[in-house]
Amino acid sequence: MPDLADAPRRAPRAVVVRDAPDRATAHAARADRLTAVWRAAREHGTKHAIEDFLFTYYPTRPGVLRRWHAGAGAAVSAPLEDERHGWRWYRSTTLPDGEAGVTLDTPAFLADRGDAVRHVRALVGATAARPGSFGCFGLHEWAMVYRDAATGRDHRHPLPLRLGHDGTDAVVESHRIGCSHFDAYRFFTPEAREANELRPTRERQVAMEQPGCLHANMDLFKWALKLGPAVPGDLLLDAFELARDIRYTDMAASPYDVSTYGVEAVAIETPEGKAEYVRRQRGFAGRANVLRRRLIGVCDALLVRSSIKG
Repeated sequence: MPDLADAPRRAPRAVVVRDAPDRATAHAARADRLTAVWRAAREHGTKHAIEDFLFTYYPTRPGVLRRWHAGAGAAVSAPLEDERHGWRWYRSTTLPDGEAGVTLDTPAFLADRGDAVRHVRALVGATAARPGSFGCFGLHEWAMVYRDAATGRDHRHPLPLRLGHDGTDAVVESHRIGCSHFDAYRFFTPEAREANELRPTRERQVAMEQPGCLHANMDLFKWALKLGPAVPGDLLLDAFELARDIRYTDMAASPYDVSTYGVEAVAIETPEGKAEYVRRQRGFAGRANVLRRRLIGVCDALLVRSSIKG
């Protein structure tokens, strides 16, 4: 497999999109299906301990997910009265047949988001080029509540612990903790941080992220959001759908009792639970690396077009 961190960067081929209204309608319908459970909870004024994470930790709104973009390097047929002519980071253009259209204003976008594009390219490329590690068994969630009863801390979700406080602590103490993801590690209790074999930091994130990590794979949704209208709509929703699927496994394998959501526990304290967790983890890693390649392509399309114009 080629090293995606150092993959050659080629100028992307221009694409003209003439069926934008149909694509936008289909995209919005898919977004509505993917957010239906969370929106229903909101409409009833209730929290959703599994799906809220997708809209709080990754601060976004269903409206952002519903908006379709063609992505970097595409020109969209759009009459002058089309609202896209007024969208941020868009500019009006003329298509080869003289028809009015819009396209991403790459220089303007990079002026505002260039550092983010380069960071995403470096992080996603480095992660994709590494082998995955599949022996963590989701213990990061357990480490976030380790010994919280003894210290009077509140655990992170308004759900009971499936094994109780003592049982949860016993699971942590009987396993190796080797979390490589800083944004999980930073929520560990102090006692769990000391037990972690690795010391991830923000500064070492590019050097430590690996594609077996559930949270690194969920974060592809964050990076797609960072790239905004440069990301094609299907890629954004694919990243959101992966993050949502992973989130359900993340909580199923956590110390919390999620049975009230109709979710069966992945009991990682048992051999059978460990095997199921690894099976899902490998499946998520495969899906995530496909998305990583696509995000790398988006970053390269932006950076190459910028260098050509510069």
